Amino acid sequence: MEVNAIVVKPREFSNIITLSGSIEPNEQIQVRCEVSGIVRELSFQEGGMVTKGQVLLRIDDSELQAQLIQAQSGEKLAEDNENRARLLLEKEAISQQEYDVAHADYESAKAQTKLIQAQIAKTTIRAPFSGRVGLRSISEGEYLTPTTVVANLLSVNPVKILFSVPEKYSSQIHVGQNVYFGVSGLKDRYHAEIYAIEPGVDAATRTIRIRAIAENPGEQLVPGSFARIDFPLDHVLDAVLVPTEAIIPIQNGKQVYLLKDGKAKATTVETENRTRSDVLIQKGVEIGDTVLISGIMSLKDDLPVRVQVVENQ
Repeated sequence: MEVNAIVVKPREFSNIITLSGSIEPNEQIQVRCEVSGIVRELSFQEGGMVTKGQVLLRIDDSELQAQLIQAQSGEKLAEDNENRARLLLEKEAISQQEYDVAHADYESAKAQTKLIQAQIAKTTIRAPFSGRVGLRSISEGEYLTPTTVVANLLSVNPVKILFSVPEKYSSQIHVGQNVYFGVSGLKDRYHAEIYAIEPGVDAATRTIRIRAIAENPGEQLVPGSFARIDFPLDHVLDAVLVPTEAIIPIQNGKQVYLLKDGKAKATTVETENRTRSDVLIQKGVEIGDTVLISGIMSLKDDLPVRVQVVENQ
C-alpha cells in the first residue's frame, strides 16, 4: 500500500487559546451633582473631550452666597466677642467659663462658614479625570437633583480588556503577560498587557477573571465592543508535532501509525494541545520517527507499506 508520511522534526510550539472578552474604558463615571438646584451653565460639548478639573456645569448658588455673607458676618461678630473675652479674662474681669463660651461660639461660627463654602463648591461640577463626555440629558434652566444623570464621562486611552481564563490554566497566568486581540469591523490586531488577576476562581463558571490594558491613541477601540483574544500560554522549543489527520481516535485514547521495518505499526499516543493543523504529542512519538499521514483508515497493524516522505510545514 502506498502512503504519505512525515519525519518528525523538533519544532517550536506556542499553546494559544482563543477567548472572548470585552473592551472597557480605563475610567468611567456618571456625572451627577451633589446638591439640587437650577442649572445656570453647561460648559461641555456633547461627545467632546474634557480635561481633568474642567468645569462641566454650574448650579445656581445665589441663595447659598447670601447665606455665606450672613455666616461671615456672624463669624466676624463671634471673633470680636472672643477677642474681648480674652482681654477680660487676662484682667480677671470674667471667669474662664465665660471665655470658653465665647470661644466655642467663635469656633461654631467658623464651622458654619466652612459648611456653606463646601455647599457652594458642590454647585460647580468638574471633571475628575480627562476623557470624552457623552450625550447630556439636561438643559440650562432645568432643575437638577442628585439622582439625575447629567452625562457619562469615559477615559478611552488606554482601554481595559476584560476576559476569563479556564481555571486549569491558572498556573500559567501572570501579571505582565502579553495578549493579542481583534475586534469586529477592524482588520488590525492589538496588543495588551495583563495588569490585574482575580485572586479566586468563579464558582459558577470555573474561570479566573483577568484585566489587561491596551493603548488606544486613535480611539478605534470602543468601550463595550466584543474582543476576540488570543492568549499565549506555554512555549515549547523542541515540540513533537504531527498533522491532525494522522491522529486516529480509539476506544481508550488516540493512536498513530509509525513506519517500522517497512510496515505500519499502530502506536498509542498521549496528546496535549493542538493548533488548526498540528497536534502536540506528549508520549508515543519521538523526534525522528516516521508518521504515516494518508490512507489512515485503510491501514492495519503490520501491513507492509511503500512510503513517500513529504515535508511537514
